[in-house]
Amino acid sequence: MSRAKNPPGGATFGTNVIDFHENLPMPHGLPPGITALAPYANAGVRDTARSFYLRFLNDTNRRVFVLGINPGRLGSGLTGVSFTDAVALRENCGVESNFSLQREISAKFVYMCIEEWGGAEKFYKDFYLTAVCPVGFTRNGINYNYYDEPALLSCVTPYIVQSLKKQIRFGAKRTAIILGKGKNQKAFAKLNDEFHFFDTILPLEHPRFVMQYRSAHLKEYVKKFNDTFAQALS
Repeated sequence: MSRAKNPPGGATFGTNVIDFHENLPMPHGLPPGITALAPYANAGVRDTARSFYLRFLNDTNRRVFVLGINPGRLGSGLTGVSFTDAVALRENCGVESNFSLQREISAKFVYMCIEEWGGAEKFYKDFYLTAVCPVGFTRNGINYNYYDEPALLSCVTPYIVQSLKKQIRFGAKRTAIILGKGKNQKAFAKLNDEFHFFDTILPLEHPRFVMQYRSAHLKEYVKKFNDTFAQALS
């Protein structure tokens, strides 16, 4: 697949995302036993993510930020693209990769919503999938959330604030969507109250929660998510 050319005028939303991730430092001083994921250290991840962001976000549109928790091992911790596993890259986005074609359940649900919205081309013109914390963590080989223990949250809070400020400058709309009612919503609301990243925060259940505990009602949740996406654009 050939890469899109940048529009006149220099940096685009997509090139800013690429530069952000490829130059993102790892957080320091993590509590013992916790490891940060660094997918962009892999050349294959960098190439695949560049192809994705230059295809779908290579413009100067302002976008609604859709904020997950932090990257996981089989989603963006593997592919470098938030809520996007290797299957979604190929089947929904037309981006080839050398990654193992494993399904990640959050990505599976998110792309149900994106297909219902009208597909990746339409969705990514208005939305930017990212995370409150731009790097993921593992403990004993298992995904770990930035808020899972007070010591980790305290350690990464300045890192999160700095990272969000950088991303907002790419072109953020004043309404954002937070994925993860409960702990993620609570932690981010506290940060937003202090730093005023966004004027309005619309909360939704985390896609993993939907797939694990509400799988009998996927159609209703896809509608709920897309109704919230539409609300964020209104």
